[in-house]
Amino acid sequence: MPCTTILVGKKASNNGSTLIARNDDCPSGSFHVKKMVVVKENEQPRLYESKIGHLKIKLPDNPLRYTLMPNVDQKEGIWGASGINSENVGMSATETITTNPRVLGADPYVEYAPKEGDKEEQIGGIGEEDLLVLVLPYIHNAREGVLRLGALLEKYGTYEPNGIAFNDADEIWWLETIGGHHWIAKKVPDDRCVIMPNQFGMDFFDFSDAYGAKKENLCSSDLKEFMEKNHLYLGKEGTFNPRLAFGSHDDSDHVYNTPRAWYMGRYLCPKTFKWDGETRDFGPESDDIPWSYILEKKITIEDVKYLLSSHYQGTEYDPYAKGESPKKNLYRSIGVNRTSFLACLEIRNNCPKEIAAIEWVTFGSNVFNALVPLYANVDDIPSYFGNTTMTVATDNFYWANRLLGALADAHFQKNSIHIERYQNRVASESHRLIHYFDDAYMHNRDLSILHKANEAIANMAKSETDKALNQVLYESSMLMKNAFARSDN
Repeated sequence: MPCTTILVGKKASNNGSTLIARNDDCPSGSFHVKKMVVVKENEQPRLYESKIGHLKIKLPDNPLRYTLMPNVDQKEGIWGASGINSENVGMSATETITTNPRVLGADPYVEYAPKEGDKEEQIGGIGEEDLLVLVLPYIHNAREGVLRLGALLEKYGTYEPNGIAFNDADEIWWLETIGGHHWIAKKVPDDRCVIMPNQFGMDFFDFSDAYGAKKENLCSSDLKEFMEKNHLYLGKEGTFNPRLAFGSHDDSDHVYNTPRAWYMGRYLCPKTFKWDGETRDFGPESDDIPWSYILEKKITIEDVKYLLSSHYQGTEYDPYAKGESPKKNLYRSIGVNRTSFLACLEIRNNCPKEIAAIEWVTFGSNVFNALVPLYANVDDIPSYFGNTTMTVATDNFYWANRLLGALADAHFQKNSIHIERYQNRVASESHRLIHYFDDAYMHNRDLSILHKANEAIANMAKSETDKALNQVLYESSMLMKNAFARSDN
């Protein structure tokens, strides 16, 4: 998927939580209708069969309960995308990344091919469709997620390049696939924030640790030998940059990918580096923008939402900016029209484990929507988030957000104040309700409170979204091109 990912270590967030957040964007020319559900232990299959790869995998016994964000129409598979299990482990799958012909020539993708004539059917590997269901119900910490997924990749292969994030209360791990069967993974430093815009991201890796203590670096068992055999080292003597070895530096990256990294880095570390002007350290088309940053301030949920909603505001590349500029729409925005959902998985360290996992979610184009928190340690999801149908309706958060974005976009300048007020009201009420229900749980330790909390949050989200829809619909209706009143003549 053409997505954007942000990872925030526990010492980089304002409240000591680990955060993994991702825009799940649809490919050009399509929209994937999404909902949020809980899969209970007895609902997890014991034999999994993929739709794209036609692969059958026997799954372990004793799965964990978990949340996920599946497609409503599952003709191409589940596409679980993002979730948190009952052990407070989060997983986001996936960020589509890039590779190069040297890697694929040495380790081709494992792609499905039907039987044709005398040629036997070729079963495909695993991909984004499958990953959450195959991994999340069976892991008890972030590192286990890397190891289980890595073993599956080595055994079955994959038909596409992906980046996958895992978090628990203490650690965040990021895994990137390499060709059909290889992979590399790194623990995100606790004091850093990582940004990922659809490119192979890692720009440093410690092979001595990966082949030794394995504290902060992991990889497929023969990765170093694979690289040596196929001449994939591109750095100078004694240095290794995974992005150079495994990634791409195509002209299209400079329009689609690197500008997003530039804008996020510019926001996160405005003083650490120079981002603008002729003497800048990095520009929108720089190939060496860092993978991770030590931040100049602690990052908040609101910062994550702002970045994943951004459209180069404050620059000449903003498609919504007043006036004319030849550079409008030059680069692909972070917040685009074809976002299916945004999920920010927060595992907190300042509260009991029963209430530590919060899944912040929204649907549609992030420029116009609002992010809402739900407790993950529950057996069901409020219908406002889970009853999405394939047909348009305003009784669910997915379609309400899609409608809000389409209506507001047409008259952005007039509607932006309504959207800003809507987003701020929802953010404030979200924090208030989490504080309230955290306190309520602390007083009586009754998990049923979390269900009441999620319903209260869903009711708030629906009420505020309906109000915003009413305001934006009226504003946009008054600006229709066929508007006419008797007083006009």
